[in-house]
Amino acid sequence: MMEENCTTVTEFLLLGLSGIPELRVFLFLFFLLIYSITVFGNLGMIVVIQLSSQLHTPMYFFLSHLSFVDFCYSTIIVPKMLDNIISKHKPTSFVGCIIQFYLFCTCVVTEVILLAVMAYDRFVAICKPLLYMVIMSQKFCVELVSGCYLCGAVCSLIHTCLTLEIPSYRSNVINHFFCDLPPLLSLACSDVSMNKLLLYIVASFNEISTMVIIFTSYLFILITILRMRSAEGRLKAFSTCASHLTAIIVFHGTILFIYCRPSSGNSLDTDKIATVFYTIVIPMLNPLIYSLRNKDVKEALKEMVDPKLFSKGALS
Repeated sequence: MMEENCTTVTEFLLLGLSGIPELRVFLFLFFLLIYSITVFGNLGMIVVIQLSSQLHTPMYFFLSHLSFVDFCYSTIIVPKMLDNIISKHKPTSFVGCIIQFYLFCTCVVTEVILLAVMAYDRFVAICKPLLYMVIMSQKFCVELVSGCYLCGAVCSLIHTCLTLEIPSYRSNVINHFFCDLPPLLSLACSDVSMNKLLLYIVASFNEISTMVIIFTSYLFILITILRMRSAEGRLKAFSTCASHLTAIIVFHGTILFIYCRPSSGNSLDTDKIATVFYTIVIPMLNPLIYSLRNKDVKEALKEMVDPKLFSKGALS
């Protein structure tokens, strides 16, 4: 009976977040607002960093790429999701679905590794301040960021190629708001145990390796801060790490919950809700976290908005 229901799929139907018609307008306006803030916040952060000479440091170089990745994977998902809400689940082509997953996976893996690179940057800045600009040279920073994008593209390509090997599906209805891998594998007729195992292994390896870098970096940072005699110096050091730690906890916590645990038959709805946080909410929060808690960014914004007022304040 299961074989009879299997067929080659040319398009998928995304169920979205809710099947209640009365919520369509609310969900559309709500996520449109979030996406607008995300686009304005992340592109605004990139512009501020590029135009402000005082932000031309390794830390803000990495932050600009974090904003770019956040903007990218939010844009990969949200506009299509909004279109589906308005058009009552318009079908998505198989090729379009695979491309969406590939780009999304590339951005997520890139961000996972980029957050670890930013932790290392904070370690060098606080623990080896005199050698900071020597170690974190422009060439080295470009190589680190390039490595992040390369790892993201390779990991995504592995999952995508294995997904393309799936010959048929029991249904073309995906219980999700975008083409993510776990709900897609749940529809496969063939044995996808290798796909699931590889997804678990790759996600776990990326999480464990990056978390080791993050924990090690912050362990040395903590030791260095505790050795500081000045309370003001300790507070300043803590404040430079607070934003990054907040972003790490929220992002990695959600990733671990979704991808690094054994799947269960009733986990898709839970995963769908959790996925909203790191695909839609976190890209909106990151620029707010880094700008509201960062004195340099706030000063750069003031200088761009009213340079005359800023120069007067500096002279006085």
